Amino acid sequence: MDFQRYVSQVDLSKMTLADLISTVAAAAMVFGGVVPYIPQYRTIRRTLNCDGFSTFVCFVLIIANILRVFFWFGKRFEAPLLAQSILMIAAMLAMVEVCVRVKNKSEIIQGKQHSLRGLPVAGSSHSFYHCLVDLDWTYFWRWTDFLSYVEFVLLVSAILSLTTYIFIDNDVYVESVGFLAVFIEAMLGTPQLHKNYTNKSTKGMSVSMVVMWLSGDTFKTGYFIIRESPMQFWLCGTLQICVDLLILSQVLYYSLYPSRGAALKHSS
Repeated sequence: MDFQRYVSQVDLSKMTLADLISTVAAAAMVFGGVVPYIPQYRTIRRTLNCDGFSTFVCFVLIIANILRVFFWFGKRFEAPLLAQSILMIAAMLAMVEVCVRVKNKSEIIQGKQHSLRGLPVAGSSHSFYHCLVDLDWTYFWRWTDFLSYVEFVLLVSAILSLTTYIFIDNDVYVESVGFLAVFIEAMLGTPQLHKNYTNKSTKGMSVSMVVMWLSGDTFKTGYFIIRESPMQFWLCGTLQICVDLLILSQVLYYSLYPSRGAALKHSS
């Protein structure tokens, strides 16, 4: 295998400090992105409550990283960034799975089930047509079964596979995919920001997660600048840092003025 050949050719005795730092930084880029979600994942499993976490954060990251993977086919960038995207998609699906499982367990009275596929119709073989008719966009990404999320990810991947195969040599298409990837990722924190504003509280949200967001976004933005990555990447990182700071300011505000936040929620 190429990877095994590469490893066998590595001479550690000739590795300089700069090479070591570069290797550690690359490893941090691959695994550092998912680390902030470990405290939130553990909190949800421990408390059996996911009300403080917005699953639309997972939606944003899944779409952004799927786009980034397909951007790689049209414009090759560093392998650690590609590996990070694949790992992040898997991590976000794990976050969605635990949220769906906890919500289903916590409901004393089971409400109407919502799925991407819609409800089956007795004696009908037109399941795809029924899916389009029955789909309630009010419950988009609020489905009650995990399989619907997996099917949606596969559907998006299939569509992008087809369009990328057709337009792989079109620079406008490739650059558009890259721009959408970084722009959507830059909006990562906005669902959580909106959820905190709606709840007038940050209760249930892992502050450690946001602090790690800020640390990771600062690190990766510096990494993008130093490695001279495409401009879209470090612009995305800068915007993410600003959103992280806004969320932390919400934590501070609702901690100092909890009664004011409750009054605002009651009045709205």
